[in-house]
Amino acid sequence: MTGNQIQGLIGMLATFGILVLLVLPSVLGVLRDRRVDRQLREAGEDQGNHEGPRRKEAQKSSSRSTVPSTATWYADGRRSKKFVSS
Repeated sequence: MTGNQIQGLIGMLATFGILVLLVLPSVLGVLRDRRVDRQLREAGEDQGNHEGPRRKEAQKSSSRSTVPSTATWYADGRRSKKFVSS
């Protein structure tokens, strides 16, 4: 091997190493997510949830909070100021 071929090989290996370092966290994250999904699926099967997904009841308007937000308080205060023309 000549010096140029060795330099090319070193450059190629360095580039490949950098690529592996950049891709490795993503691959590990995907594998971890798949493992967690599998564990959740198995846990759901073990509990015997064969009745299907549960539906949440729609929230009634009477059960909503009647306390106004901060933005509403601020807007009410701004609207209540009356300018007096002289």
